[in-house]
Amino acid sequence: MNMKLLLTVLAIGTLCLATYGPTSNTLAASKPNVLFIICDDLNCDLGSYGHPMVKSPHIDKLAQRGVRFENAYCQYPLCGPSRASFMTGLYPDQTLIHRNAIKLRERLPEVLSMSQMFRRNGYTATRIGKMYHYNVPADIGNDGHDDPASWDQKFNPIGKDKTDESKVFSLRKGSYGGTLSWLAADGTDKQQTDGIASTLAIKVLEKHAQEKSPFFLAVGFYRPHTPYVAPKNYFNMYPPSNIKVPKTPKGYLDTLPKAAQLSVTRKKEQVNLKDDLARKVIAAYYASITFVDAQVGIVVDALDRLGLADNTVIVFTSDHGYHMGEHGHWQKTTLFENAAHVPLIIAAPKIKSTGKPTKALAEMIDFYPTLAELCNLKPPANLSGVSLVPALKDQSAAPREAALTQYSNGYSIKTPRYRFTAWGQHTNKKQSDKNTTTALELYDHITDPQEMNNLANKPESAKLVKELATLLNQRVKHAQSKPAGLKQVVKPTRKKPRKK
Repeated sequence: MNMKLLLTVLAIGTLCLATYGPTSNTLAASKPNVLFIICDDLNCDLGSYGHPMVKSPHIDKLAQRGVRFENAYCQYPLCGPSRASFMTGLYPDQTLIHRNAIKLRERLPEVLSMSQMFRRNGYTATRIGKMYHYNVPADIGNDGHDDPASWDQKFNPIGKDKTDESKVFSLRKGSYGGTLSWLAADGTDKQQTDGIASTLAIKVLEKHAQEKSPFFLAVGFYRPHTPYVAPKNYFNMYPPSNIKVPKTPKGYLDTLPKAAQLSVTRKKEQVNLKDDLARKVIAAYYASITFVDAQVGIVVDALDRLGLADNTVIVFTSDHGYHMGEHGHWQKTTLFENAAHVPLIIAAPKIKSTGKPTKALAEMIDFYPTLAELCNLKPPANLSGVSLVPALKDQSAAPREAALTQYSNGYSIKTPRYRFTAWGQHTNKKQSDKNTTTALELYDHITDPQEMNNLANKPESAKLVKELATLLNQRVKHAQSKPAGLKQVVKPTRKKPRKK
């Protein structure tokens, strides 16, 4: 790669002394390390999750050495709220972060983040790339809305995907991060931001291997977030002519509550895309997945090569799911399976369950207590998540009976068989539907895994709806409880000046 660019990246990496004292070789030997890898806006379009077209050999290989969770869900299908939630082990109604561009300490100034817990126990916590919210691509190369207290050292890589921004095609000229946009880039993997990130991760791992010091290394890749940028060879793997575009039947929107309709139609330039354009979008997204898969492989291979794998817990995930035309929608921010469902692979060296998937329901707030248990650490008592270790040891175990996701004024639970969603009934906001019976959604994943047939208003569903509503109410009540011992800062709504 360009040495000048690498030196610039290394200069950007800000190294801070740990505030909790030096580590020791004894500590390194007694406590497992953590390699936490997260992609941005990655859904479950992966080979190991059964996708027939997407090539993800390195993630698939990782799934063969750990446990792949088939039913893991985000708490909020938007980057900022989701990331603040899993980094604190608290629900969005507890962090009070329901939109992007809010820094964690603005709402919870005293919270102990997941990586902070490791710092307090003698680990070096390192961030490479995006862990908390960043505007993409605007914040590539800087701290975005990061939480400095979470890290001992940090690196903000920046590559050609950022510097070549003007070459990106977008459905809305000049808009990239929130609009469908893509670029088949010139150059190599190592010139891209995520390629630089994987190179930096190797250097961090090499340092820890040499020093035999314990680490919590968080590698936050930017892809496949828009703009979908990857070197041209990845685009060549996915000819648009081979892509199938999801279809929605005529009149489908009329079967949904108004709030759900709004969630899938809010970006007007992305509604009813022409078929040839839609195929190009999907192909670009797939290319970005395969590109970032290669970067995941580079990091995991380095862990193995350096002899660190036998004492390192690996977590691989994404911040939320993503639509690729399903329900007529593109990107995130819905309460359908496409936006809520996330990939999750956990490989724990002392738990021998190689390559075994589990159907256990999991939530992203479960990461914090799970890693604490795997590393023999005591987490804060106010966490809302549960440990997934039982499901790692026994894939038939069920730590949860349902997984909760929220968006806007809606809440949704996924049980082993059903998804049940209620809009406007658990907040102080005005309900989007006056008739509350039409503000519900119910989908049977055995007969309707694509969630296209809303059963909520069918007479034969009345008993089931009542049972699931009771369960949802219980879950929401818990998710809205005040975290013990934490100060929550509620920002008052700005009042509009009176007209004179």
